[in-house]
Amino acid sequence: MRDLIDTTEMYLKTIYELGEDGITPMRARIVERLGHSGPTVSQTIARMERDGLVIVEEDRTLTLTDEGEDMAVEVMRKHRLAERLLVDVIGFDWSLAHEEACRWEHVMSDRVEQRLKEILDCTKKDPYGNPVPGEWELPEGLISLADVHTTLAEGESKTAELARLGEPVQSEVGALSALDDIKMRPGDEISITLKDGELMLSQHGKSAKGKGSVAVPQWAEPHIFVQVSKQ
Repeated sequence: MRDLIDTTEMYLKTIYELGEDGITPMRARIVERLGHSGPTVSQTIARMERDGLVIVEEDRTLTLTDEGEDMAVEVMRKHRLAERLLVDVIGFDWSLAHEEACRWEHVMSDRVEQRLKEILDCTKKDPYGNPVPGEWELPEGLISLADVHTTLAEGESKTAELARLGEPVQSEVGALSALDDIKMRPGDEISITLKDGELMLSQHGKSAKGKGSVAVPQWAEPHIFVQVSKQ
């Protein structure tokens, strides 16, 4: 039986997630995401390149081979279905489901995956708004809160749909708990307000002040994606 954490699968999934978030996959980005040392990441990527799973381009960007892409898609699909099982069926805490699913993704059999597709009410996206590969694709026009920030003047607001949360936000229990406190989930219509240099999120129609809003840390802005309403 494999270890609960498969390093190769974890790296493949990370490269896949970086591309999904519009971030150029590089070894330095893996260091940032996983907290592994530079030499460890370089050695692992070199082994994966020898195994025909990834290509290190001349500009140091990482490209998944067809085999690497297939493996990444498989582990990502199992991960996101596991999150749906944890949240929808077991009633596991939304802020903890991502971390738990990181263990399940490596040991879930294809038979269990197929059974989950049969019993889950929602198999198109995970609880954080991200697509289950093969079941749904991201709509066009999603932008990050970092991009929204550059378009807002102090005190100005925009209305948007909270579309998806990237992996760094899913891994941050405090950030998810803050959204939970104001009952905000992907799919909700929200207001984005620039206040004192910070982005404030609130349910659309509610004040961007006090307990009905949450401040977005600057590090999280590139990893929260919205569909801005046409003004």
